[in-house]
Amino acid sequence: FLDKAAIVSDMDMEEGIYRNPWRLCTVTQVEELKLLLRLLPVMVTGIIYSGVYAQMFTVFVEQGSIMQRNVGSFIVPPATLYSFEVLTAILCIPIYDTIIVAVGRKFTGNPRGFTELQRMGIGRFLIILSMIAAALVEMKRLESNRTGRLMNIAWQLPQYFLIGVSEVFTCIGQMEFFYDQSPDSLKSVCTAMALLTISLGNYFSSLTVTFVNWATTRGGDAGWIPDDLNQGHLDYFFWVLAGVSALNLVVYIACAKKYKLKKLAHDPQVQSD
Repeated sequence: FLDKAAIVSDMDMEEGIYRNPWRLCTVTQVEELKLLLRLLPVMVTGIIYSGVYAQMFTVFVEQGSIMQRNVGSFIVPPATLYSFEVLTAILCIPIYDTIIVAVGRKFTGNPRGFTELQRMGIGRFLIILSMIAAALVEMKRLESNRTGRLMNIAWQLPQYFLIGVSEVFTCIGQMEFFYDQSPDSLKSVCTAMALLTISLGNYFSSLTVTFVNWATTRGGDAGWIPDDLNQGHLDYFFWVLAGVSALNLVVYIACAKKYKLKKLAHDPQVQSD
């Protein structure tokens, strides 16, 4: 139906509408809009991913604040564990470029090792593992708290590590995907769409927490995420996020299978073809 925007009818000729750019589009404009719309399903799954990723700045910190934070004589501020995620990403990028790409190239035949869609899929899978790790840590923490012992905050490191690796695969792949697959005249717009997923993901995160608090405090219960996490079930919340991420991955795979990558002139594989 979008093609109709570029078709000149006899009535258009009589009324002179074909001279009005607001009433008649060029074929190029129509095709560029189609390319833009094809990116939207991937963008939506990116919003869900970003919403789960945002838990690192909120509930992860709350979880760490009630754990044993002493490392020798030093007290670890729970929010500083984010630096471990950043360090993980910094270290994983050269490892990815030098080792993973070389190994992937042998199996896939792709000069980049993996396509952007494959990289984003791997990242979405890894964030599921991060939420599972966080849920298991919280279950163990609640169990230890009942016996009067506190778990050390170092037990949070695996979930931060998994998110860091997930970020390397997803965020970088996403930026490349939106830039490479966008029309030449909409490169900046599509790059902004990739960044917009992060912003909308934070709104999705806030909405999720608000809904969970509302749903779990009905009837006077403490809820899953009370002020005192020892009285709640933060592990249930992490399991829900793991389930949402798994469903998001299934939807993403379905969208990725239907998506046909735009061939790029600078791609060595395309040139060889």
